[in-house]
Amino acid sequence: MANMRDVRRVVVKVGTSTLTHENGRLNFRRIEKLARTLSDLKNNGLEIILVTSGAVGLGMARLGLEGKPKDIRVKQAAAAVGQSELMNIYSRMFSEYGYKVAQLLLTRDVADTEELRTNVTNTVNTLIDLDIIPIVNENDTVSTFELNHITAFGDNDTLSAVVSELSDADCLVILSDIDGLYDADPREYEEARLIPIVREITEEMKMSAGGSGTSRGTGGMATKLAAAESMMRQGKLMVIASGDRPELLYDLFSGRTVGTLFMPKGVK
Repeated sequence: MANMRDVRRVVVKVGTSTLTHENGRLNFRRIEKLARTLSDLKNNGLEIILVTSGAVGLGMARLGLEGKPKDIRVKQAAAAVGQSELMNIYSRMFSEYGYKVAQLLLTRDVADTEELRTNVTNTVNTLIDLDIIPIVNENDTVSTFELNHITAFGDNDTLSAVVSELSDADCLVILSDIDGLYDADPREYEEARLIPIVREITEEMKMSAGGSGTSRGTGGMATKLAAAESMMRQGKLMVIASGDRPELLYDLFSGRTVGTLFMPKGVK
């Protein structure tokens, strides 16, 4: 599939930095725009799956924590507090536009166990058939990435690529605090140029991507490139675009150039 206008099923991933202000509290205006845009695109025929971060960050704010917890037990407690609050907000926002949502909390073993893969696929397909928007997050209350636990994805860029594969999505869109892939770090080099289309991920790209995320999120450009590699191996599309303006999704699915489009080899 070479044209975004031909996409029928899409996974949209939003990170903590997109959903929150600098102080860690939720950015309701942006979440409302995201819910409105996704609902409108769904009204126009797109099948939408949302992969979201934000539970730990929201839980930290609710618990009055100023920084990321170092104690895994506190992080898991923050995730438990934040996840219910996050889903409550999504439910209220999407209901304003006529849609119900469903929560799926996944752990890494769904990618490695055939029975669990089938269960997730069946659940997602059934929810979409019922006109419900699946909202997916990692189950941080049982996934202990800091302890190298087998059940952890570690970041939601990786999770979104796995969800895209399990749901047979045509495209993955990662909405980020950066509006695409650049030939250098735009935060350090003013002359850095946005790369609109990528057909092959080179070692040079990986080296320049680095590995760190923001103070509120876990993913960086390196994890996004890894997700792009996964999608390209599947023959699917992926886009990195700015999460500051979720309404840019209208332009994207109208075939306009938005952010960076990763296309599999051989696709013109």
